[in-house]
Amino acid sequence: MNKFRTVEISDPRFENNHLRFITVKSDNLKGRGDICVFVPPGLDPAKSYPVVILLHGVYGSAWSWAQKTGVHLQALKMMANGELPAMVIAMPSDGLWGDGSAYLSHNNKDFEKWIAEDVPNILQQYIDGVTADSPFFISGLSMGGFGALRIGAKYHHKFRAISGHSSITNLQQMKLFVEEDLTHYKQKDAADEDVFETIFRHRENLPPVYFDCGNEDLLIDDNRDLHFKLDQAKIKHIYKEYTGGHEWAYWEKHIKNSLLFFAENLK
Repeated sequence: MNKFRTVEISDPRFENNHLRFITVKSDNLKGRGDICVFVPPGLDPAKSYPVVILLHGVYGSAWSWAQKTGVHLQALKMMANGELPAMVIAMPSDGLWGDGSAYLSHNNKDFEKWIAEDVPNILQQYIDGVTADSPFFISGLSMGGFGALRIGAKYHHKFRAISGHSSITNLQQMKLFVEEDLTHYKQKDAADEDVFETIFRHRENLPPVYFDCGNEDLLIDDNRDLHFKLDQAKIKHIYKEYTGGHEWAYWEKHIKNSLLFFAENLK
C-alpha cells in the first residue's frame, strides 16, 4: 500500500548518468521532500541490492552529493573494477529547513524520521531491486555526518554500518554554519544533540562505525574528541585523518572510504 499521498518520479527517457529524481509528500516534513537516486544499470528487479543513504551538509540539497562529488560516477567505476558490488545510492534532501535541519525533529517537523523511515519506504516502493531484504547503510558529510552517525546508531536495527566525513559531533557546532538560533533545534532528550551520547546509549546494538576528518578542518578537534571518547568507552570504531579541510575536494576524494567500508560489511 502506498504510504505517501503524492509521488513524482523522473521519466527514465530523460535521466542522465543513471540518476533518478523523486519528490514525495511526507507527513514528517509537513510538505514535500526530494531524493536523488543512483540506480546502476543492469539490476535484476527480482533481487535485493544494498542501499547507501548519503546525507548532505548545510546549504545543500538532494543534488549536492552527485553534482559536487560525482559519487555516482565514482561508484559506477568501482563496480566495473570489482571494488564494489552493485548498490543503489540514495541522496535525500534534509527537508530544506533554514540553512540546515540538522536531521532532527523540531518546529513541528520530524527531519529525523524523514530520513530513517520515509526514505527507505519510498525506495522500497519505487526503486526496482530495493526491498525489505536490502541491506541499508548511511553516511554523510558535516551536518550530514551528524545525521548519519546519530540516526545510524539510534535506528541500528535498520542499518548494516554507518559512517561520517568531517562530521559535526554536537549540535552546538551548527552555530559555525547556520544563521538560525540554536534554540530552534533543541531536543527534549539532550542525548539527541550529541553523537557520542547517542552512540553510547545504543552501544550494545551498534552497527560498525567509520568516520574521518581532514587535518585542516575546523571540526578536526571535535572529531578527535569523539574518537577519544569512543576509545575511552571501549566502543569499537574506525577513525582516520587525512590531509584537507572542510571542503568538497576532501569529500570527493574520501567518500570512497565509506563505500568500501560498507562493501566490507556486506561480507
